[in-house]
Amino acid sequence: MQWHAQFAWLGDGVASDVLIEADGERITRVAAGVPAPHDARRLPGLTLPGLADAHSHAFHRALRSRVQAHSGTFWTWRDQMYKVADRLDPASYRALATAVYAEMALAGISCVGEFHYLHHGPGGAPYDEPNAMGEALIAAASDAGIRITLLDACYLTGGIGSPLKGPQLRFGDGTAGNWARRVESLYEETDKAGRLHARVGAAIHSVRAVPREQLRAVASWAKEHRAPLHVHLSEQPAENEACLDAYGMTPTRLLAESGALGALTTAVHATHLTGEDIGLLGTTMTGVCMCPTTERDLADGIGRARDLADAGSPIFLGSDQHAVIDLFEEARAVELDERLRTRVRGHWTAGELLAAATSNGHYGLGWPEAGRLEPGAYADLVTVALDSVRTAGASPGHVAEAAVFAATAADVRHVVVSGRQIVRDGRHLLIDDVPAALAETIAAVTAPDGE
Repeated sequence: MQWHAQFAWLGDGVASDVLIEADGERITRVAAGVPAPHDARRLPGLTLPGLADAHSHAFHRALRSRVQAHSGTFWTWRDQMYKVADRLDPASYRALATAVYAEMALAGISCVGEFHYLHHGPGGAPYDEPNAMGEALIAAASDAGIRITLLDACYLTGGIGSPLKGPQLRFGDGTAGNWARRVESLYEETDKAGRLHARVGAAIHSVRAVPREQLRAVASWAKEHRAPLHVHLSEQPAENEACLDAYGMTPTRLLAESGALGALTTAVHATHLTGEDIGLLGTTMTGVCMCPTTERDLADGIGRARDLADAGSPIFLGSDQHAVIDLFEEARAVELDERLRTRVRGHWTAGELLAAATSNGHYGLGWPEAGRLEPGAYADLVTVALDSVRTAGASPGHVAEAAVFAATAADVRHVVVSGRQIVRDGRHLLIDDVPAALAETIAAVTAPDGE
């Protein structure tokens, strides 16, 4: 297979007239300054590696617009989220997640990190197949044509020292040991079934949800399997205060002492950190996933992304609760929010932000062979239009800046995942009508307006 890109971002800059060749799912050759062969597929615009959404809660997509109708806090938002969680079963979750992942594909996302904690049936009773909900998400990603890292979350308490209650009962396995046995089964089944689009990782929901004495068991499982380990970290000041009260240390220090930090770990949000926290994350090379649209929507605050990167933490991007699904918006928000915080411009280059959305994110999800346009990498291509009302007029020397600071998900024209085209001319080739699929599946799991 051959593609000829008008422009392509090759990691260290943008090149023109780029021929990309693949054998099956892997790139075999990338050459710049090459005339287009007559049988190559033309890609007008800027072609990027596939984007990685490193932090997703697929069912939160059903909350879009509903949770923006009222004021409140993170905690009142959470109550609304629980109501949706309580309505889902494996069939409805697969249908909803398929539509959400198709929306991601239309936005140029070739791989998603699904932070999954909705494990069991109402009241916490396991399904006959204990991993039915996780299997539904893996199947949904296949249906939509993208890859997935299922980050199976250990979630044992409703807060430090508080039991699970209500809809939270669906999240819990009782102990970290029970969690590990269930996840081991999913890990082995995914490998045995040859699901090439899926990998299984681990997650600590938060230090609020996993007691101190059980953190190490989750971290140990991830290390034993060389699997990604993700954790919500210091998203809210209340989390920090509770952790200090209970353990006399910050959540970051607690994770460090539990062996949970390191190059395979990703801290999600990391919004309210001390200088020592930033140093601990950086020196252990723990990644940090920023989700600016969610952090703004929930009034969480602005994380210190530049300080974290300078300390040694690679930065990834996620759309989290899917207030929007648009990694271009997430990327530019890292820079623009930093400008608001510091009142200084120019903290990040377009290239650094594209790396956060591509190669960095794939590494954090356990797919180091993806997110780059080079021989041996997965043939994942995303082409962004340069002739829309947002991007028109960009000079050849500034097309990367046009993508990061002006383009939106609506400017994605073509998407190839593992050598297979799944979006052509802005239309998903596997799901006939993505908006209709979203509307139908969301209506099935939400209450009518007014309830």
